[in-house]
Amino acid sequence: MQAAFATVRREQFLGPGPWLIIPARDEEHERAPVFTAEDARALYEDVLVSIDRARGLNNGQPSALAHWIDALDLKRGDRVFHAGCGVGYYTAILAELVGPEGSVVAAEIDCRLAEQAKKNLADLPQASVEPVDAVIAHTGMCDAMLINAGLTHPRLEWLERLKEGGRMVAPITTEPGEGGGNGIMMKVTRSGSSYGARIVSLVSIYPCSSARDSELEPVVAKALRTRRLLRLRSVRVDRHAATGSCLVHGATVCLSEESLAPADPARASNQLS
Repeated sequence: MQAAFATVRREQFLGPGPWLIIPARDEEHERAPVFTAEDARALYEDVLVSIDRARGLNNGQPSALAHWIDALDLKRGDRVFHAGCGVGYYTAILAELVGPEGSVVAAEIDCRLAEQAKKNLADLPQASVEPVDAVIAHTGMCDAMLINAGLTHPRLEWLERLKEGGRMVAPITTEPGEGGGNGIMMKVTRSGSSYGARIVSLVSIYPCSSARDSELEPVVAKALRTRRLLRLRSVRVDRHAATGSCLVHGATVCLSEESLAPADPARASNQLS
């Protein structure tokens, strides 16, 4: 991981300076004031860098992204899907980790950013960018997925494209306010037709509009407000009525506090489609 961050030069992905720097807020202090930097060394602090200030789009905080990427347990040769790649900086980190024998498919719905990411990643043949909504991207079957935009629920299409033992790191967030919504980053791991889950970190992130269900917005907000979502243990895709163990019960997937049951191939026929 350290070698990948040392190899990829952040300024090459963000374009020429000056850059608008957004210092991170820690647990003890309020976020420091936003400032403009002309020296590229400022990009190597643990800071967000504005991509589009009007829309609240940023190149994310390195320590947060490193934590989420580390949770993916990537190996050389893995196939990775990166949803919401922005300018491609963290896509390049993923590409360095899987190596030339692996592949990274990225999706970015903003065509301008997608084109910029394509140019930025031109020297990494194992990385490609599709200028589409992440839900319809041609991912193929994947070893890992990094979903870099806030959801009310993980899309069933993504879960089904995880290989056996595949890992997804994705944010479950409240309805977005200015610049994004707040919530938790979760890790989902496939075992047969079952999906275990655990909390990775807290998060504040820009939304993924195609993976937000208006009926689930208040359910997610309540689960976060009461801290019940911290009990997350699995993502269920089998048909079942809502019970006390359901944290966010949706039409296609359910975030549940039930522990992962042993994989049962017979359950696959009961999965929602």
